Amino acid sequence: MSTRLYEIFEDKKLINKIKKRLPYLFHLAELESSKAGKVGMEVGSLRERIIVSLLIYKFGEESVETEIPITEPEIDLWLFDQPISVKTITGKRFSGVKLIWTVDAKKANVFLKNYYPCCDILLIQINWDEIGGFYYIPLESQKRVFTKLGRGKYIKLPKPGTNPRGVEISKEALSSLIKDDRTKSIDIYWQKTKIDYNPYKRWLDYWKEE
Repeated sequence: MSTRLYEIFEDKKLINKIKKRLPYLFHLAELESSKAGKVGMEVGSLRERIIVSLLIYKFGEESVETEIPITEPEIDLWLFDQPISVKTITGKRFSGVKLIWTVDAKKANVFLKNYYPCCDILLIQINWDEIGGFYYIPLESQKRVFTKLGRGKYIKLPKPGTNPRGVEISKEALSSLIKDDRTKSIDIYWQKTKIDYNPYKRWLDYWKEE
């Protein structure tokens, strides 16, 4: 268990910074990954970089490792040699959190048979114009809920004939994880501020350089 993550939730100055800055940065990520008013899939990678940057800011660059082998579908980074997964969901409901991204039914079933919680989770619930949150779900909490619910109730497979792009933590499991005594959270009011954003300015500035 990466107990160092608890330090985030004991740092009042950082908590206030997260409450203030995270909605702005995630809004900026949406603008950067939008085209014709539609937010693209690449927004997930930008959100992950924002959270990784937060951890680097808090714990130092030498404590964060982001060069993760592609064979590790869940792990997004290592913090003090402990594996961490960064996940985001949008809206009020605690559903839709992916364990693995795949459209292949066989791969999904293999994942179901072999899955067991392996790393701490940082979960960000984005809920524009309302309250959402920043959650730390320890590995021990995941193992406890997984054992209690069982594999079939913990994991939600995609329905045949649909294209949801992944295997999810079930709504029941995620609700139990959020309520677990070891889980920590920061309430965030997700308010968008006006951002004068030009997607071409940064690149245009490079072209203007002599």
